[in-house]
Amino acid sequence: MDADMAAPGSTSGGAAEETLPAVVVIDDAGTVTGWSRTAEKLFGYRAAEVLDRSAAPVFLPPVAPGDRERWSGLLQARHRDGGALLVRVAGSRLRTPGPGVAWVLSMTPATAETPGRAADLLEPLISRSPVAMAIWDRDLRCVWLNAAAHELNGVFPHYAIGRSLREPIPGIDTDAAREAMSRVLCDGNPMIDREARWTAADGSAELTLSTSLFRLDGVDGQPLGVCSLALDISTSRTRDRLSLLREASIRIGSTLDVNQTAQELADLAVPLIADYVTVDLAESVLPDTPPLQRLAATEARIPVFRRAGVASVHDGIPESLWPRGQAVFVPPSSPFTEVLSSGRSHFEPLLDTSPGTWLDQDPARAEIIHGTGMHTLLIIPLAARGEILGVTVFVRNENPAAFTKDDLMLAEELVARAALSLDNARQYTRERTAALALQRNLLPRNLSGGDAVDVASIYLPSDVHEGVGGDWFDAIPLRDSRVALVVGDVTGHGINAAATMGRLRTAVRTLTYMGLPPDELLTHLDDLVLRLTEEDAGDDGFPLDAVGATCLYAIYDPGTRRCTMATAGHPPPALMDPSGAVSFPRPPSGTPIGVGLGSFGSLELELGEGSLIALYTDGLIETREADIEAGIDRLGAALAGAALPLESLCATVVETMVGDKGSEDDIALLVARTR
Repeated sequence: MDADMAAPGSTSGGAAEETLPAVVVIDDAGTVTGWSRTAEKLFGYRAAEVLDRSAAPVFLPPVAPGDRERWSGLLQARHRDGGALLVRVAGSRLRTPGPGVAWVLSMTPATAETPGRAADLLEPLISRSPVAMAIWDRDLRCVWLNAAAHELNGVFPHYAIGRSLREPIPGIDTDAAREAMSRVLCDGNPMIDREARWTAADGSAELTLSTSLFRLDGVDGQPLGVCSLALDISTSRTRDRLSLLREASIRIGSTLDVNQTAQELADLAVPLIADYVTVDLAESVLPDTPPLQRLAATEARIPVFRRAGVASVHDGIPESLWPRGQAVFVPPSSPFTEVLSSGRSHFEPLLDTSPGTWLDQDPARAEIIHGTGMHTLLIIPLAARGEILGVTVFVRNENPAAFTKDDLMLAEELVARAALSLDNARQYTRERTAALALQRNLLPRNLSGGDAVDVASIYLPSDVHEGVGGDWFDAIPLRDSRVALVVGDVTGHGINAAATMGRLRTAVRTLTYMGLPPDELLTHLDDLVLRLTEEDAGDDGFPLDAVGATCLYAIYDPGTRRCTMATAGHPPPALMDPSGAVSFPRPPSGTPIGVGLGSFGSLELELGEGSLIALYTDGLIETREADIEAGIDRLGAALAGAALPLESLCATVVETMVGDKGSEDDIALLVARTR
């Protein structure tokens, strides 16, 4: 064949020729035996430059059809000017009179508008697809785009024919996209549904795209480039749903407070799901509130819940009949009580307010519904660990759209997560309340220093989630006018720690009445705790709940003004003389109670009239930001500037040490002034 071969009816230079494929014929040795005018235009080589020569300089790698009769695919070619060119190729075996074999190749550039009959059928689908499709060659240069991809150019300028991802553009970060495409081009493993965020250089637009990449291989199986598919999911309902649930895991249950958790649920759901949301809890979830049974009920309305959370898109929440903390009354035959008893959600896309419904028994609620334009309703049970804790109500009155099944599913999933947080908060509140009650009952109510000292104390539970600790203090007047002063701290938190504290306080009182000096008393206490631990051991010989505590014990004799003290791993006492100077005498260091070593020593001091001794637990001086010694220095400064009345001194010292940030551990402070 020669350079003039062309389709019948074509005219040189005519418009028809512009749409014709480039036709090339090669033999089984890879020698070019035919070269059309359109091939000249596509590749830049004249026929005389390529005929009867190897096709290798033009096609990379060389075309190798093998034994196939027909084949098609993509092929990397080289233009005469040295530029890379990605082409579509369709090959057919050509029958010749001689023994040799030849193939006729029909080629069009990958960017051609009319790639072929089959492509013509797909072109409208591809061009109108919401998925942005692009083809990038081995240099990561864009060689083809559909219409949706063209629209991304404003945010991502590399979506343009001829532009490479390797070309830097100020304000555009292409590192992640370039690395992902290079990896796919190298190993051939597709990347599916990878979320990527693109922001315009001037910040005017931001998109979230779901991007997939797969490699394009040539007819010889070698990689030619990468095809990218990108779908704008910035406003995707699925993405919004996942985002809401992710936010719920962060925002709901941030504290172990029942009411706060309920309000967090209401705040999160408005306006993402509803215009108005209430969280009403059963009496069992709110143990510190007055029983609902004591409230007056009628045949039409009964108190069933207490409002724990409420939110609205409207200022002042005009939809709510009851503020937070108030009892919520409902008709016995209402959907609220039905949800509470059945445990199933109530789904009412079109709220029925016609005569003859349950609203006839609740005129106040009916008036609010009509007055605020409520038109769609969801009531979802708050269920956790097999128990119904209350209900959450979702209403729309500003948003005209009715709730759908998808809305119901999203609301149910959100409420289910919140219910677990509510139940955790409820259980924590119950245990903390019980531990506090136990601890307060075990601590001395009428503290007295007898004839020896004036005493005052303060106890402050921690604000952290672990619960009440085992701090205790005591002042024990003796018959010979002496007084014993003690402060201790049981390891751990919760009811067990409070119960252990009560046992140790009782043991210390018993040993005190035996007249033991401080070091011997701590030795006996250590031995007692060790034996109790052994008695409580499980079948494997290990204690079920290991008991440990620190303790500071002191005896003051007003007749000699001598104070003898011993410590079991406890912070030193603070001593302030009548002049106001503060010191921290250090008794011989002893091991904590329960270790079993029983090695304690005593320190004896003389206290002048009007001297003040302060015993405390480590919650007063220890923080995460500073060590104990720094806390001791702060305590010395706080005591030196405190008020003289002992009750005021305790309050001032704690306020100075803790401030508004709350304590990280329980605090016990016992102060005594000699007479």
